[in-house]
Parts: sequence; C-alpha cells; structure tokens
Amino acid sequence: MLLSLGLTERSDALYRLILKRPDLAVTDVAAELGLPDDEVREDLAELTELSLLTPSWRTGGQLRAVNPKAALDSLLAHQQAEIAQRHRVLAESQAAASQLLSRYAEFHPAQPTNEAERFQGVDAVRAKLAVLSSRTRRESISFHPGGPVPASQFKASEPLTEDLIARGVKIRTIYQDSIRNDVASLDHARWLTERGGEVRTVPALPMRMVISDGESALMPIDPTDSAQGAVLLREPGAVAAFCALFEAVWETATPFGAPPRRRLDDPGSQPRELLRLLALGYTDEAAARRLGISLRSERRLISELMEKLDAQSRFQLGQRAVEHGLL
Repeated sequence: MLLSLGLTERSDALYRLILKRPDLAVTDVAAELGLPDDEVREDLAELTELSLLTPSWRTGGQLRAVNPKAALDSLLAHQQAEIAQRHRVLAESQAAASQLLSRYAEFHPAQPTNEAERFQGVDAVRAKLAVLSSRTRRESISFHPGGPVPASQFKASEPLTEDLIARGVKIRTIYQDSIRNDVASLDHARWLTERGGEVRTVPALPMRMVISDGESALMPIDPTDSAQGAVLLREPGAVAAFCALFEAVWETATPFGAPPRRRLDDPGSQPRELLRLLALGYTDEAAARRLGISLRSERRLISELMEKLDAQSRFQLGQRAVEHGLL
C-alpha cells in the first residue's frame, strides 16, 4: 500500500494491521504477524519516525495511527524534498559537464589523436554519426536538446535507427518536453517507441550528446552552438563521466506516453526549470532557447507563474519563489 512511499513490506503490513485493528496492543502485534519482538519494535519506530503512528506505544499503550491524510502529506513532503535534492545535484552535474567540455575543446588541438577527434561543420558530424551507428553493438544513448525538428531531419535519421534496432542495439533517447507540442516530433517518438526504443523527456538538457556502447561520446565543440562541429571522446574516464550524467538525467525524466510534469511544486517540471533559469540570470531569449520553446511561450509561462505566485513584477516573482521554497 505504501511501498512506493518508502516503507518496507514488513512496515507496510504492520501499518495496515494497525489500521484494521486499532485496539491491538503492542504485545499482541508480534504474535499476530508471526515476527520477533525486536523486528516489530524496529518497524514501530520507523512508522513513528514517518509520522504514521503516535509515539504513545513506547509507554506500553495501544497503537494509535495518525490521520492517513496527515501521514501521507508528511511522506510525500519527504519524497518531494529528496527529488528536489536530486535535481540540485543533477543541475550541478550538468554545469560541471558543460564546463569540462568547453575546457577540453579550448585546450585540445584540432588534429585527430588516438583519444579524440574533432569534426568541423554539420555535414562532417552527420557522416561520423553514420560510422558510429554502424559500429555500435550494444547500446546507443543520447541527449537531443532544442525545440521541434523538421520532419525531413527525422526521416533522414530513421534508416540508421532501423539498422541499430535490427542488430539488437538498445536505444535510449532523451528529448526536451517541448517536443510534445510538435506533430513531427511526436510522430518520430511514437515511431521509435513502437520499434522498441525508449524515449523520455525533461524540461532542459545541457548539450547534444550521443554515446555508443559506453566507449565513445560525440558532443558539440561549443555546447551553445552545435553547428560549429563536434568532438569525439574515447578516453574511458571522460566517457564514464558523461554516461553517469545521462543516467542521472534519465532517472528523473518523464517516459514518453506519460503526461509531462507541469505542477509548480514538481522540481522536474518546466515551470520550475524556468524559475531556475531566471534565477541564474538567463534572459528571456536564452531561457526560451534552453527550454526549446518560442519566446512567446516563455513569456506566457512567466505570466502564468506571476499569476500563480501573486507577483506584480519579475523581482517580486523571485521573492515569491524563494518564499515558497521553489528556489
């Protein structure tokens, strides 16, 4: 019943028994569940710490369950805090990854080496992607930031994807939430999932990235302008770091087919990400690009945030966001 909220199976069974038998004394619980006394007392302590029981049982009295609504609110608040912490760690990881990539591109020469190669321009990058695709054997994972993509671009990539799937390669792709508003992007996501690929979305992504078999990572020379070209990294330490970044984003992303997260109290929602970007000093134009949406949509979201938080100005919006624990 409450396993998804962090209870163990044993604690969950104990809590359900107490709800069913409110007159049950502490001394009778172990016999009822067929458990040792010390295990029962550990579970009782856990339920009390989670505010599901009152502490009166410690004095040998009857077990009293807290109002389920108050208890659930407490558990959900605890989970919400953990999610918020994961998102803070994820944001720090994204920033560190972007900085690492920028510094790598700055200090490494343009000529290919055994560890890295640089490809100037979109055509050179596409050609290298085709080569990487043909050599991938186990898994291809990727970030695809930005807004809607022309249908012709999706069609051009589909033969490579079909070849990967035919060879049994696992495909996991993360897009931005904004693709859900574009017909061509939605059609491609459905096309991919119908063939066994996995697609998830998040409000914003740090950069474009394709990792093959956990051995090579292709990403832009400049994370803010992927048209300049890309760098292919093969050094195990660097590739492992970007694989870890992908897994961290994947864990908090919304599976395609599930409704995108829109609630302001959800750290993984688009409104919360917009608040975070504004707090970091992004302009409206830069925030819109990061979210993959139009400037008009970005300003509409700001108006909605100001209305929800009863703010009369951008400055007051920031104050209200802090007061409500959103930043």
